[in-house]
Amino acid sequence: MRGTRASGGPDGLAAASLGAVATSLSIFLVGALAVQIRAALYLSLNDLGLVVSLYYLAAASAAVPAGRLAESLGGARTMRIAAAGAVACLALVAAAARNLWALAAILAVAGTLDAAMQPAANLFLVRRVPRGRRGLAFGVKQAAVPFTSLLGGLAVPALGLTIGWRWAFAAAAVLAASAVWVIPAPRTTLAERRRARRQQPDVALAPLVVLAVGFGLSMLSITALTTFLVTSAVASGLGKGAAGLLVGIAGGVAVLVRISVGARADRAGGRHLRLVGGMLCCGAAGYLLLAAGSATRLALLTALGAVVAYGAGWGWNGVFNMAVSVNHPAAPAKASGITLTGNRVAGIVGPFLFALVVTHTSYAVAWAAAAGAALAAATTMVAGDRMLAASQARLVAAGEPPPADAIETVS
Repeated sequence: MRGTRASGGPDGLAAASLGAVATSLSIFLVGALAVQIRAALYLSLNDLGLVVSLYYLAAASAAVPAGRLAESLGGARTMRIAAAGAVACLALVAAAARNLWALAAILAVAGTLDAAMQPAANLFLVRRVPRGRRGLAFGVKQAAVPFTSLLGGLAVPALGLTIGWRWAFAAAAVLAASAVWVIPAPRTTLAERRRARRQQPDVALAPLVVLAVGFGLSMLSITALTTFLVTSAVASGLGKGAAGLLVGIAGGVAVLVRISVGARADRAGGRHLRLVGGMLCCGAAGYLLLAAGSATRLALLTALGAVVAYGAGWGWNGVFNMAVSVNHPAAPAKASGITLTGNRVAGIVGPFLFALVVTHTSYAVAWAAAAGAALAAATTMVAGDRMLAASQARLVAAGEPPPADAIETVS
C-alpha cells in the first residue's frame, strides 16, 4: 500500500522530485518555447517578461501562507493538492491560452501552486529522511527543477518545432499527473496535524530574512537565465533547435551538480551556506561568459557560459534548502516559506528588468548585470550564515538548544 513504507528511500525521493517537476513545468516550458509562444500569441519581449513576472508575483504572495499551510496540512497532503492543480494548469495552457492575459492568468495560478509545493516537499523530506542522507535527498529533489528545464529545452526540437508548442504542454500535463499517483498518502489526520502545529516554536526571523534577500538576489540572475537564454542564444546566432538543445544540456549539468553537491554536503558537516556563496561566485563567471558570447556572437562562449551559469550559479539550491530546513526542524515548511518569498519576489522583477535592459542596451549588458547580482547574493548568503550560527549559539548559551533533530511520523 502506498504511504505505509518508511519513505526515506527511493519512493519518498521520487514523490518529492516528481512533485517539484509537476509544479515547475509550466514556467520552464514558457521560457524554453518562448520563440514559438511569442509568435503564436503575438507577444513582445516585454509581454513575455510580464507573464513570467506575474507567475512569480503569485508565488511570492503565496510563499509564507503556503509554508504555514503545509505545516497545518502536512507535507504529503499539500504536495498532492499542488500536483493536481499543476496538471490542470498545464492542460489549460495547451487548450485555452489564446492571448496574453489568458496565459498570464493560468501562470499566476501555477505560481501559487509551486509556492505550496516547495515548502511542503522540504517538510516531507525533513520528516522522512534521516540525518546523513538529507543532503543527497534535497539535492535529488532540487535537481528536479533544472531537470524540468532540461525537459523544456528538449521539448523545443522534439515537439515545439514539429507538432507545435501546445502539444508540449499537453505532454507535460500527462507527466505531472504521475506525481499525483506517486506522492504517498498522508500519515496523519488533520486533527493530529493541528495538535502538532500548536506545539511548534517560532523561528528566528532575522537570519531568515537576510537569507531570503540573498536568495532573491541570486534569483534576479537565475530567472533571467531560465527565461531568456533561448532568445539570447538565438540573437547571438544559434539556431532555434540548437538553442533549445543548449538549455537541455545546461539543465542536465545543473541536475548532476545539485545531486553531487548534496551528497558532498552529507559528508561535510555544517555551515553549508558558505558553500552556496562560493558556488554563486563561480556562477557569476558564467554570466560574464554569456555577456562575452552575446557581445562577440561566439557560440562557444555562449555555450560555456550557459553550462557554468546553470551548473554553479544554479546548482546550490538543494544545499540551501537543506540548510534552512534542518536548522529549523520544528517548522521547516514555515522557514522555507520565508526564504522562498525572496526567491519569488526576485522572480517578479528579474525577467522584467532583464527584458528592459536588453531593450534599451543589449544582452551583453544584461548578462553582466546578472553577474553583479550573483556576487551580491554570495555576500548576503555568507552574512545570513553568520547570523544563523550566532542565533543558534545564543539559544545554546541561554540553555534553550534548538529543537531536537529527529525523524517524525507527522508529515
